[in-house]
Amino acid sequence: MNYLAHATLSFGNAEILTGNIIGDFVKGKEKLTYPVAIQKGITLHRLIDEFTDTHSITKQAKMFFRESAGSYAPVFTDVVYDHFLAHDANEFPGESLSQFAEHTYSALSNFETILPQRFSKILPFMISQNWLYNYRFEKGIENSFAGIFRRAKYLENDPRIFQAFRKNYEQLKHCYNLFFPELKSFAHDQFNKLIN
Repeated sequence: MNYLAHATLSFGNAEILTGNIIGDFVKGKEKLTYPVAIQKGITLHRLIDEFTDTHSITKQAKMFFRESAGSYAPVFTDVVYDHFLAHDANEFPGESLSQFAEHTYSALSNFETILPQRFSKILPFMISQNWLYNYRFEKGIENSFAGIFRRAKYLENDPRIFQAFRKNYEQLKHCYNLFFPELKSFAHDQFNKLIN
């Protein structure tokens, strides 16, 4: 899953949220250099990613990007899941996504001094461009895809990938609708184990 999902699946706990968001920027035992509560968020991030990557529904969703994105298909699938989460009225009714995004940025900023350096460089752009809210829009997804192309070592900017998102929109949405309730239930169980 991508940033919005990891933030959502932190269930309102600021330390867990911070660890959950920075999980991709903390490798192996680096986790142990963070406060215990943030370590738990990093652990939750890794559990969420493993559950997502190995789930049969996600494997179906990845196939829509496999031809054009190859081994990067899971990365694009994660972004697309965040798009559908941003539209999920069960999670974000009305304008609550905007409030949630602001709360998330505030929580992350409170831990600015201990964030991984690579994420510290990203955070100002995340806030100024309101990434979490803009997952709602095609342009936001297009920008997220562009960010993947910039960071990818072995992937050229291929318009077929965004076309795959558009062409298979309803099928990808169906995958999300089936998958996310299972992921949320799993993540909530793991969250309770970590904080108790």
